Amino acid sequence: MPKIGIIYNDEKPVARRVAHELQHKLIAIGCDVCMTTGLGGILGYATPDSSVCHTPIECLTPPGFDSAMSFAIVLGGDGTVLSAFRQVAPVGIPLLAVNSGHMGFLTETYVNTLPEALDSVMEGAYEIEERVMLTVQVVRKNTVSWEALCLNEMVLHREPLTSMCHFEIAIGHHAPVDIAADGIIVSTPTGSTAYSLSAGGPVVTPGVPVLQLVPICPHSLASRALVFADTEVVTVLPANPTRLIMVVDGNAGCYVFPEDRVLIEKSPYLAKFIRLQSPEFFRILREKLGWGLAHIAKPTSVELP
Repeated sequence: MPKIGIIYNDEKPVARRVAHELQHKLIAIGCDVCMTTGLGGILGYATPDSSVCHTPIECLTPPGFDSAMSFAIVLGGDGTVLSAFRQVAPVGIPLLAVNSGHMGFLTETYVNTLPEALDSVMEGAYEIEERVMLTVQVVRKNTVSWEALCLNEMVLHREPLTSMCHFEIAIGHHAPVDIAADGIIVSTPTGSTAYSLSAGGPVVTPGVPVLQLVPICPHSLASRALVFADTEVVTVLPANPTRLIMVVDGNAGCYVFPEDRVLIEKSPYLAKFIRLQSPEFFRILREKLGWGLAHIAKPTSVELP
């Protein structure tokens, strides 16, 4: 029988209950089960007393989660899914994401349909959809002081109650540009429907091999979202006398000081989603974000007086 993992959000009673019920069910049919929480993929935030919270990317994989594992089931919301991929992407484990949260943009099924979904996966009736991830590093004095895997976006922004920031940004071999804004977002196609969308960036379908740079509240009519090839390495130099705050996927972050530089590049690790049917991105956009819905009051004809 297969080796199966379970990752759950232990702050959600429903996810916690279903995870333990699922564990007993899988063990009863002879599966080798490893279970952990999504907490291990949440790197936490640096504090003024501890400006660096550095855990190497390959050290986040939980015990027992290895390349011999057929797949893992993650129970929670989008935040738990992001955390889980940070834990399992380095060893290539596919995830079946089960929504017990609210939006569930990244999830494939719901708790009430989990038994049928599990039967399909156990029978091999599924597809694997691969999504690009980013490696984000803060380099200080030629040493990596902080790093993380990123599925959605890296955000670098000013602290509250401080002034506008300047960023010197080099994309690949192209000449550096200067952006004055409250912050910047570097997003994957997966993250194009997250913070980047709220900041005015375009929606990018998952299979397109691009990244995007989106300024947050830029002080220029010329500073707008930029889409570029995901083979390019992005280097960000904070041209400010004070520190900035960097957040990755909304659940990990650190301070970035004037002498630091931030490196963002496509990761060698992929997020592998288990899909029970062929991925249909426009359907998800319509159901979750209301994109492309028909106008209820659309006129059918116009009569002239």
